[in-house]
Amino acid sequence: MDVVLPCLNEAEALPWVLSRMPRGFRPLVVDNASTDDSARVAADHGARVVDAPDRGFGAACHQGLLAARTDVVCVMDADASLDPAELPRLTAALDALQTGDPPGPVPGLVLGRRRPAGRGAWPPHARLGNAVLARTLNRRAGTRLRDLGPMRAARRDALLDLGLTDRRFGYPLEMVLRAAGAGWRIGEIDVAYRPRTGASKVTGTLGGTVRAVRDMRRVLAEVSP
Repeated sequence: MDVVLPCLNEAEALPWVLSRMPRGFRPLVVDNASTDDSARVAADHGARVVDAPDRGFGAACHQGLLAARTDVVCVMDADASLDPAELPRLTAALDALQTGDPPGPVPGLVLGRRRPAGRGAWPPHARLGNAVLARTLNRRAGTRLRDLGPMRAARRDALLDLGLTDRRFGYPLEMVLRAAGAGWRIGEIDVAYRPRTGASKVTGTLGGTVRAVRDMRRVLAEVSP
């Protein structure tokens, strides 16, 4: 199955990420106007590379979904903070959700709940902002999530049918809000979260965290679950 990897200047991290991709999982690196050698490194390590010239995490994810060719798709960061070896557990959890009680053709979404594994893996300011947003999401949408984790698995066509419109950092939150509103089964499993490779653009900096929280608060105000 295809694994969408939004990528902005991750040439240093990509070799480790792509070398850890499990059998049967095909990396699709979405180059979001990188200024380093990310696209070349990805191609040299066997990934399919798709261009997403309009900057934004949501823009890269959406372009990746459009380019994906498999029924089930995974999405994860390309910065080596998450291990692709965890992906089979994520898709197994998705299968279990969709064959649960009651059985039926209800779409499912599984998120990886990040568990820090290493010093500096998840700075306190980022963890606090995530916890506040998760509590707000749970109140609004009736979910029981503890993390808005960036490692996810769902069916491609169902995700596209949600009609997600955010093209920035609010995209992950909008996905859960709209999935909950559409009656999806939503779950999470624990995954290891490591110190990322290279300079962080979001959680590793206070400014990046503030921008992400601002985008997500805007989504909360605009989207009704």
